[in-house]
Amino acid sequence: MVKVGLWGSLTSYTGGATHVEVAAGNIREMLLALGQNYPGLKPHLDRGVAVSINGQIYRDAWFQKIPEGAEVFLLPKLAGG
Repeated sequence: MVKVGLWGSLTSYTGGATHVEVAAGNIREMLLALGQNYPGLKPHLDRGVAVSINGQIYRDAWFQKIPEGAEVFLLPKLAGG
């Protein structure tokens, strides 16, 4: 199980929960499980999010392994220039 911290507006799609747990071994599995368990998150996941694992941010690194006990956060995609 991976404990995932959620930031910003993403918590409104998990009933206000700032942390959720899903079964996953890599980022892709984690995002798929989050979309299945929290359907309101799916459109945001489809648009793209950043994932922080132990303080390092990953974008589009689908098969990055998530180590056991890692600190994982899901960050909404930011727009701007």
